[in-house]
Amino acid sequence: MDLTTALGLMFGSVLIVIVMVLDGGSPAELFAVPQAILLIIGGSLASTVITVPMEIAMKLPKYVTIAFMSTHFDTAGTIEMLIKMTDRARREGLLALEEDSKNIKDAFTRKAIMLLVDGVDGSQVRVIMETTIEQMSDRHAKGYGFFASAGGFAPTFGIIGTVMGLMNALKMLDNPTKLAESIAAAFLATLWGLLMANLVYLPIGKKLKAKSEEEVNYRVMIMEGVLALQAGENPRVLREKLGAYLAPVVEGKAKAEKIDKSKAPAGQTAKA
Repeated sequence: MDLTTALGLMFGSVLIVIVMVLDGGSPAELFAVPQAILLIIGGSLASTVITVPMEIAMKLPKYVTIAFMSTHFDTAGTIEMLIKMTDRARREGLLALEEDSKNIKDAFTRKAIMLLVDGVDGSQVRVIMETTIEQMSDRHAKGYGFFASAGGFAPTFGIIGTVMGLMNALKMLDNPTKLAESIAAAFLATLWGLLMANLVYLPIGKKLKAKSEEEVNYRVMIMEGVLALQAGENPRVLREKLGAYLAPVVEGKAKAEKIDKSKAPAGQTAKA
């Protein structure tokens, strides 16, 4: 599970409850007007569904799941794999990589290596890989764009709910007590609209966008590594080139481990 998503929602919710209590209110007041909640959530989702194809709307549960799932791309491990394959290709030729490709779990990387083995021209390999990355990015954009749109509609429906509540409140001018309660209930709709936008829709959309950008960056790194492999670049040069895709701390750790291994006695592996 992606703890930042879960903890962020929990902390935000708890913070709102604490502030309400400090202001002399009660958390139960948030749910005093369930029809307002129904209007905000149902109305914002309904309006957003109008803006997207049905296939995107049907994937809503999947997008929410992805936002709460922890994703990890083994950039350092992939770099090491590409460097080893580059070294082997320089010694034995690209055809020697066919057997290695069968052990690659990532479909994108495996496909790229097989293109090299099949003798596809480098420019064509780049076009194919870039197109694959672009299409993946477009699919992701539709997902996080859904939540960005919902985050825009939610406050508007909150205002609609408030206007509807005030219309009913005006019918109680002869009863000051009920009038005050109705006005307070009307503004709950605005509150829920802002909460859903800024605590749920927009944060989830931003999280999905961040995950998408991370994966795109990972795929671009693989593309550059594969093209360098095909060009027969020196493994040391390739290590430096792909090392730019690692965070400084991770890159430094990877280099330290490499040095330790090189100093280890023959047949032994140095401990990191």
